[in-house]
Amino acid sequence: MSPGFDDYGPPLRVEGGLRARSTRGAIGQSWWSRRFVEVLESFALGSRLTRGRAYARRGQVLRLDVSPGKVTAEVQGSRPRPYPVRIGLAAYPEKVWRRLESELAGQAFFSARLLAGDLPAELEELFAEAGAPLFPAEIDELDQSCGCPDFAVPCKHLAATFYLLAEAFDADPFHLLHWRGRSRAELLDRLRTLRGPRTTDVAPGPTGTASDAGAGTPAPADSAREPDATGATAPVIGAARALAGLPAIEPDAELDRFWLAPVALPDRPPTLATGPELLLRQLGSPGAAIGGPGLAERLRRAYREFASGGAASPREAGSAEGAR
Repeated sequence: MSPGFDDYGPPLRVEGGLRARSTRGAIGQSWWSRRFVEVLESFALGSRLTRGRAYARRGQVLRLDVSPGKVTAEVQGSRPRPYPVRIGLAAYPEKVWRRLESELAGQAFFSARLLAGDLPAELEELFAEAGAPLFPAEIDELDQSCGCPDFAVPCKHLAATFYLLAEAFDADPFHLLHWRGRSRAELLDRLRTLRGPRTTDVAPGPTGTASDAGAGTPAPADSAREPDATGATAPVIGAARALAGLPAIEPDAELDRFWLAPVALPDRPPTLATGPELLLRQLGSPGAAIGGPGLAERLRRAYREFASGGAASPREAGSAEGAR
């Protein structure tokens, strides 16, 4: 037995620790926090995660800080002094973030959701296609260390930090992006700049330079660009990105085909093959005051006759009913 392990006992009770909001079952409510937990559990860490989840729910984590490239925490164990915990994950370099920001700004869907404080699920695919996956693919991508004497990695203190980190992602999804190297303020400011007014739209002053109204807002050098009417370049954003590769169509040709259907129409419109008394089957039995179950049966026969094309006119149907 390793020295010091004989004095292990239950963890010291903590007052005011960071306690997981989830009291049972899985931890994580949003897609990004659940995805993070799924990635961790896919590494087959076994009972260590289970013990760490219990620590997280007991409030044994005293502090949790997220910064670019690392997460630091303090976790109270069985010894008087809390254990320092560190989880490292490589932050993306500035060049990669510039490329990601250009992609995000070029699509209004992503910009709107991020500016509203939300991470769309499609964000994971966009990051992966840019060669910058949001989540680690291998356990070795995580640099884990804890001040406890336990040789297992992750130990229960690291596992507790992982679960509290997942709930921190629930509370503020930008913690995940901050861990990868971009804070909320930096990212949103960058998106506003990229999607803001173009400086090339500002009328030149008397000396041929841009007027003061557009000074200090240069177009980003690393974003997708296209020439405007003056020959200058500006970021390509919105629908222009999707339409950029389409061939140009002459106005006369476009007018000639304006009233044509974009695709060939079918020979006959589609029909829905259902029973003629489908609506009648959805209703309850009529009350006795209006005819009871017999009314429903008469209506059912009438619907079937109408559907077959052999129904009598309303006047004839009324005469036949009166005769009965």
